[in-house]
Amino acid sequence: MKIGAPKEVFEGEARVAMTPESAVQLQKLGYDCVIESGAGDAAGFSNATYKTVGVEVVKTGAALFKAADIVVKVRQPNDTELKRLRKGQTLISFFNPGGNEEGMEAARAKGANVIAMEMVPRISRAQKMDALSSMANIAGYRAVIEAGNNFGRFFTGQITAAGKVPPAKILVVGAGVAGLAAIGTATSLGAVTYAFDVRPEVAEQVESMGAEFVYLEFEEEQQDGAATGGYASVSSPEFREAQLAKFRELAPEVDIVITTALIPNREAPELWTEDMVKAMKPGSVIVDLAAEKGGNCKLTVADEKIVTANGVTIIGYTDFPSRMASQASTLYSTNIRHMMTDLTPEKDGKINHDMEDDVIRGATVTFKGEITFPPPPPKIQAIAAKPKEATKELTPEEKRAAEVAAFQKATRSQVGMLAIGGLLMLIIGAYAPASFMQHFIVFALACFIGFQVIWNVSHALHTPLMAVTNAISGIIIIGALLQIGSGSWLVMILAAISVLIASINIVGGFLVTRRMLAMFQKS
Repeated sequence: MKIGAPKEVFEGEARVAMTPESAVQLQKLGYDCVIESGAGDAAGFSNATYKTVGVEVVKTGAALFKAADIVVKVRQPNDTELKRLRKGQTLISFFNPGGNEEGMEAARAKGANVIAMEMVPRISRAQKMDALSSMANIAGYRAVIEAGNNFGRFFTGQITAAGKVPPAKILVVGAGVAGLAAIGTATSLGAVTYAFDVRPEVAEQVESMGAEFVYLEFEEEQQDGAATGGYASVSSPEFREAQLAKFRELAPEVDIVITTALIPNREAPELWTEDMVKAMKPGSVIVDLAAEKGGNCKLTVADEKIVTANGVTIIGYTDFPSRMASQASTLYSTNIRHMMTDLTPEKDGKINHDMEDDVIRGATVTFKGEITFPPPPPKIQAIAAKPKEATKELTPEEKRAAEVAAFQKATRSQVGMLAIGGLLMLIIGAYAPASFMQHFIVFALACFIGFQVIWNVSHALHTPLMAVTNAISGIIIIGALLQIGSGSWLVMILAAISVLIASINIVGGFLVTRRMLAMFQKS
């Protein structure tokens, strides 16, 4: 079977769905590769480069659709491309099934099978095919670069002979893939970075990247990300008001705002209102990554950069990944290649469209003359949901009763152990010789003192595993030292050997631990 990539017809689109590198991998799966002439030029991949790796180059898009059994694209196909589909042909592309009923109907009527890359479920096994995350990662990075290009100051704070320069303050709204990429880029450039998300479980991720998570003083339980496949969900009106109030508080302080909030199959929520824009300082920048879905900022104009009356620049570009076409094409074509790997389990150059497979079924929107969108929910959640245990709040009397019961149980246990220990000591004292009692006392003292001396050393100096072995060695040393003054030469020699070997073990344990800890220290 042949797999081909046409030249993207969407205005300004520079990406290509097949690179020379991905073509090599597709050929290893048993496919012949075809590409339309000039399809990779804007991304830096010439026709000659494709020919070098054995890819057939055809002159027109119509010729490619006719030659290929599988067509791979970046952008949603237009009417002309949909008309070129034929029965049994497979199209793999971004397709926007939630708002493209006409396109799905056209593909169904043609009998073509369509796999929408934005519908790949966000489960662990499908991460390698998650084109939305790949493109969002690039968009988040590029958003910070675009913001810096339009911001008139340094990102990082500096103290120079000419004066002190404060760091830029950046607020990232939405901590999904794009948001986290923006946070990572902003913090690496030295900006003071804040981030907000309606999902509380991402706070740890945000803080681990050096940003400060913006919390709301709001009592309502927030949406669990596991319930929405890792995406944010629609918030309640009360939560939205609290959220907007917090943004109004931050607006005069921040220099750059990057908004990334999107809800699947919905228009982007309006989070940065006109009064917030007016409250920002002149020279501030807003980069709206949700511009294609209507924008998170009230004043965003899709595909344009505008400057407001108070000097705030609002960037509403919808082609951030295309502005890094070579890198974006490499990542997207890799996502396609992984999808083809799953579709070709036998590596024989033939598609096995298994609708029982969670990933393939989730991404398929038309199959064998039927519309299969929307898909059933995946059997595996994107984020493991924390089990909710039903707990009953105890009254003060019940808490007191529980504490008394626990204390009585612990007391009975201790008294029982003391009684057993005392009985054993009486039996040993009555029948054991005096020499045994002397050795027994040495053993007891060694166990107690040796264990306490070593175990109380901070774990920063030895790992818990080393602590156990070192504590045993400490017991041996204490016992040997108590016996080294014995009148018996044999006991003295054995005690000295014990001290030597145990000391080597302790010193060696500390040295090994020090080397282990050094592995985790930044150079």
